[in-house]
Amino acid sequence: MIDASPGTLAFLLVAGLVSGAVNAAAGGGSLLVFPSLLAVGLPPLAANVTNSVAQWPGYVGIVAGVRHDLRGQGRRVLLTSAVSVLGAALGCALLLVLPSAVFDAVVPALVLLASAVFALQPLLRRWTAPTPGAPDRLATLLPSVFLAAVYGGYFGGALGVILITTLSLFARDSLVRLNAVKGLLSLVVATVTVVYFAVGAPVHWLAVAVLAPATLVGGYFGARVARRSPETVLRVAVVLLGVAVGIYLLVNG
Repeated sequence: MIDASPGTLAFLLVAGLVSGAVNAAAGGGSLLVFPSLLAVGLPPLAANVTNSVAQWPGYVGIVAGVRHDLRGQGRRVLLTSAVSVLGAALGCALLLVLPSAVFDAVVPALVLLASAVFALQPLLRRWTAPTPGAPDRLATLLPSVFLAAVYGGYFGGALGVILITTLSLFARDSLVRLNAVKGLLSLVVATVTVVYFAVGAPVHWLAVAVLAPATLVGGYFGARVARRSPETVLRVAVVLLGVAVGIYLLVNG
């Protein structure tokens, strides 16, 4: 448990604002909230589920901002959303059914993996440049989105980066339109986790009450400040923090 001191709540408020801004500017904001929750005393499992629930409003804000880019993608959205619901539900079930010791053991690797994917995002974008107009590779797109959603339900750090990479590989469209689908799928996964974790997971609701509106506000207004800094600076800061947290959990797990 965490204390409700003004200092702790202010710390989480700032973490939520910065997370929302980073999500809007570069993605990967959840990698900031997770270590912040660890820092105020939550164990890894509770920090993970609390982070997942708290990120939901931020995804609502992102989808509201990109809704116009979703037009004309009805079939793609329907199919990928369906497999995302199934994958996220499986990921949540694995998180809650498996012993917490399993999560404690694998979370350092997941944090480091998410940090590595986030660090390589610019390179992955160049490798997976989409081809507008060509048909989607549904035979590989849907299973890949399903696996990404399983990851999102189980842990979720840098899920947006993993989703946009998957979509760029197997869906043929402009990056702007695929980014809109990524935002919607992130919301779908987050909605499943909110429903699932609200019932049977150790969510710290006070932390959610502070973080959730902060991520929403950060996504809307903090992004203006974040974008004044080079994206590389934000990326390096998030990656270094993720690596540090992963190593810390690995050494002290």
